[in-house]
Amino acid sequence: MAPAIVTVPIPENEPVLGYAPGSAERQNLQASLAELSGARIEIPLVIGGEEIRTGRLGTCVMPHDHAHVLATYHQAGRAEVKLAIRAALKARAAWAAMPWQQRTSILLKAAELLAGPWRATVNAATMLCQSKTPYEAEIDAACELIDFWRFNPYFYEQIISDQPPYSPTGVWNYVEQRPLDGFVFAVTPFNFTSIAGNLPTAPALCGNTVVWKPASSTVYSNYFVLKVLEEAGLPPGVINFVPGRGADVGQPALASRDLAGIHFTGSTGVFQDMWRTVGRNIKRYGAYPRIVGETGGKGFVLAHASADVDALVTGLVRGAFEYQGQKCSAASRAFIPASLWPRVKTQLLDRLARVATGDVADFTNFMGAVIDAKAFASIGGYLDRARRADDRAAIVAGGTRSGETGYFIEPTVIECRDPAYETMVEEIFGPVLSVFVYEEKDLARTLKLIDRGSPYALTGAVFAQDRDAVVQVKNALSGAAGNFYINDKPTGAVVGQQPFGGSRASGTNDKAGSYLNLVRWVSPRAVKETFNPPREIQYPFMGSD
Repeated sequence: MAPAIVTVPIPENEPVLGYAPGSAERQNLQASLAELSGARIEIPLVIGGEEIRTGRLGTCVMPHDHAHVLATYHQAGRAEVKLAIRAALKARAAWAAMPWQQRTSILLKAAELLAGPWRATVNAATMLCQSKTPYEAEIDAACELIDFWRFNPYFYEQIISDQPPYSPTGVWNYVEQRPLDGFVFAVTPFNFTSIAGNLPTAPALCGNTVVWKPASSTVYSNYFVLKVLEEAGLPPGVINFVPGRGADVGQPALASRDLAGIHFTGSTGVFQDMWRTVGRNIKRYGAYPRIVGETGGKGFVLAHASADVDALVTGLVRGAFEYQGQKCSAASRAFIPASLWPRVKTQLLDRLARVATGDVADFTNFMGAVIDAKAFASIGGYLDRARRADDRAAIVAGGTRSGETGYFIEPTVIECRDPAYETMVEEIFGPVLSVFVYEEKDLARTLKLIDRGSPYALTGAVFAQDRDAVVQVKNALSGAAGNFYINDKPTGAVVGQQPFGGSRASGTNDKAGSYLNLVRWVSPRAVKETFNPPREIQYPFMGSD
């Protein structure tokens, strides 16, 4: 009997738990919050499966209670990065040779562990370390990461199943997908635990081995993700965990001749610096590194005169202020017609007056704190300058901040009379929504402002009931957003439903949550086998008349 063909189960998105009062998930999460906040752990580097303690320590604190230390962690330097690269290269051959179904099974098991016994722990770690509310932690640290680990194997199977459509008689044509030559350097951001889990595991699924540098402010939650993978059976050396300062880890990684690829999410400036470094080093590499990055954003919302105001205001509040606006997809700039602005402004002020900010362990709060002192100061600078902007901009809601206990910034709305004012153009990465009020007759001109008013092209949305207006806006802004939303906020892309990524200064648009990202981590080899090869050098046309 022929063996059965092993295929990946058709994935479904993980249901989002509600954490309603009295629910079991709420009780489990509160218990984990109490347990984790009552302990201080020590986090080592993990290289080749071995724990390494360098003695160069950093701390993980609660942004909403920055005197509360959750963990100390050891930081890598040049020597440890080189050790991690050697461990990755040593593990590469066996990992690449492992049948893809077996690599897949590790991720599928990790998804089940995260959906079950690890869910409350990883969610609680994300809440405490990143100041996320229960809902924000649930959709990120649990559901989206589970989805990545279930959908990526499905996409990978599609890639390896894509074969040449034709082989003539006597010939067999097929394509093999192998990992890249060398190691992949995964650099992950502070704002999403799911991205921190996906950036190293997506290349690993394809047979690559990885050096993973987590964001310094979120080593804590990322370490728990690593523990889930270890329990799922990830072999030593496949993913090497090397927290540390950016230059201390990045410079030796980018200098290695064995650099095969970069999987990055973070700031545009850092990504551009990494790309420049790769360019300078290009002659030393054994192969051209694949560079995949998702960087900044300046998400826009365009309201047409036909917009449903209730839906629009809800989209603005949720899109701009969930997770304190610390999403590259956040609704950061809004363009509202003058005919709607009085109603929109009134409703915005009313709803923001009911938005509570504070400790995320208090489930009545809508917002927590921004990530650290640097972010607190940077966002505060924008608010201070807006107060002095005279006729260019005016703060109409919020604008205050308090850093004594935690890095709290009030949700802020700035009405900008100048569409080129800095808060309409620059990425702030905080709870700040800038609004430009336009005349309805100037819609076409306003669309040009949106398209070219910012260097980014990540997310955007239109609110309109007029279908002709929807078509006009969608077509005019085709290059302004890699993810475009109609009558919905510009955040919350779902794996397998809305592949995520943007272009221009927002990244390489390689679409996490789809096959388009995974295909960057394989190197195809076309194979032709001829069963009855020619044995003479002459061709028929060479015969004499």
